[in-house]
Amino acid sequence: MKKNVFIISILATLISLNLSARTITGTVISAEDGSALPGVSVTLKGNSKIGTTTDINGKYSIEANNEDKLVFAFIGFVTKEVKAGKKTIINVALESEILAMDEVMVVEYEDTDYKASKKESRKMIRGTSTLFKPAQGSMNSFYYPQEPFNREGYSTIHENGFKEAIKSPLSTFSIDVDAASYANVRRFLNNGQKPPIDAVRIEEMINYFNYDYPQPENGHPFAIYQELAHCPWNEENMLLHIGLQGEKIAMDNLPPSNIVFLLDVSGSMSSQNKLPLLKKAFKLLVHQLREEDRVAIVVYAGSSGLVLPSTKGSDKQKIIESLERLNAGGSTAGAAGLKLAYQVATENFIKNGNNRIILATDGDFNVGQSSNAEMERLIEKEREKGIFISVLGFGMGNYQDDKMEIIADKGNGNYAYIDNIMEAKKVLVNEFGGTLFTIAKDVKIQIEFNPAIVESYRLIGYENRLLNDEDFEDDKKDAGELGSGHTVTALYELKIANKESLKNNTLKYQTSNLNNLAKEGDEVATVKFRYKKPDKHKSILLEEVIPFKDQYFNEMSDNFKFSAAVAGFGMLLRDSEHKGNATYKSVIDLAQSSKGKDKEGYRSEFIQLIKLSQHL
Repeated sequence: MKKNVFIISILATLISLNLSARTITGTVISAEDGSALPGVSVTLKGNSKIGTTTDINGKYSIEANNEDKLVFAFIGFVTKEVKAGKKTIINVALESEILAMDEVMVVEYEDTDYKASKKESRKMIRGTSTLFKPAQGSMNSFYYPQEPFNREGYSTIHENGFKEAIKSPLSTFSIDVDAASYANVRRFLNNGQKPPIDAVRIEEMINYFNYDYPQPENGHPFAIYQELAHCPWNEENMLLHIGLQGEKIAMDNLPPSNIVFLLDVSGSMSSQNKLPLLKKAFKLLVHQLREEDRVAIVVYAGSSGLVLPSTKGSDKQKIIESLERLNAGGSTAGAAGLKLAYQVATENFIKNGNNRIILATDGDFNVGQSSNAEMERLIEKEREKGIFISVLGFGMGNYQDDKMEIIADKGNGNYAYIDNIMEAKKVLVNEFGGTLFTIAKDVKIQIEFNPAIVESYRLIGYENRLLNDEDFEDDKKDAGELGSGHTVTALYELKIANKESLKNNTLKYQTSNLNNLAKEGDEVATVKFRYKKPDKHKSILLEEVIPFKDQYFNEMSDNFKFSAAVAGFGMLLRDSEHKGNATYKSVIDLAQSSKGKDKEGYRSEFIQLIKLSQHL
């Protein structure tokens, strides 16, 4: 009898092993050009709850049985089904398709962003406006409403125009290393929608990417890089490229951190792309912590509370368990949460350390001190203690971009938008030092253009970072921060002067007389930088001359070409009056020719986004 039981047990085990799921891996590429496709949804047919998405290199891993069918879906490409069979590696090439707008349909919308608490019953609202239905089984398979349900908030951007150098020779602005706009734009495009014009901040799109600038060797925390050549979308003009490379500090040499996670757990955070994604993102960050680092967790909903007192970074399991216990429900007492987070950060302040709050939210502060002005005053008051704040945005529908940008800018921090787990990895793992460790604060740039060479100039982007000329020397004026290893890039389009343009001074009470240096020299401009060390209040000045070089675009570096491609794409998305001869095809060709090594695949993903946008 025992022998029969043993045989039956073995047979049952063998059958179980044969039917049990196994891991299937593979790569998804574009059939058109062979490039990897990140963000492709891979699910099991008939069970979209079991699924994954391809990483930045187009790779995926999923559990499946012999009889399962794998469904590969990505907006802009034909959905493909492949039977698992006995294969352990399944590589797929997806064919692109034209997305005809007559395929857009009205669907039901599940309203989760307006719940007062997680206990409220969910309303099903019949859509009264046209919605885009994402590909079946997509990681982003939520229904995104247009008006009247869309409550997203963006600050208005009035695009920079050309300024005459003879009348306004100075251009002054604060640096910007935020990259939230690019990830947010990607979210719209991947969901089959053009982004709102004010969501497209071209400088943030440019600065989403790293550039191959030299490391500093001048005793300052950043190196300066410059190039000048004919402009790709208007060959009669020149394009000036200015880059800063922040010093990359080895992880072992970074100061200890006192970090407070300030997490929004209100009812509006219940969607899968909000609190559940937030938990996964912060787990990645926790694994980067060292023993000397400390983390506390503060949450806010109807009220705020301390979920985890300041805990050693080596106690990772305790921190992760605290994250796992979080649930969404209640209204949004954002101001109360901020106050408590600053209090906890102050109580655990590390002298000469990195003291920082990381706020993660959809930005919907709807209880208490909710106005931008009140939030701004609160943060400006607290930052003088040396506690900086970075912001991670999540979700859509009620996403308040304008509020989050203010918090990060006034709190001496940076701002990123997390639309998927790969973006979380980029921000919190790949760029860990730049996200959390400031090496220079209040970094300002002022350029004086030579009217003898430059008739007029236009700063591309940075509209909400412009400063008055007198602000450059005012050390009380707040400006942008530069993190460890961060790069900053700015582009100017220049119209070259001629004899007639020099006579074009129409001022009534003064004249502009150029000196011999302007007339006889070959200087396009002089660029000045001011910055402060993170723990100092007096700025340091750097100055560099930009010589004129009549170079053509195809002679320039990949840094120059790729940044120009991103700027061109941003102008197309904004339908800018300054886009000149830029087209989707010209921008794609330019990006492909300057993609470089692209180890992480971000530039390949960018090229796919342009192609997708071309069809929307």
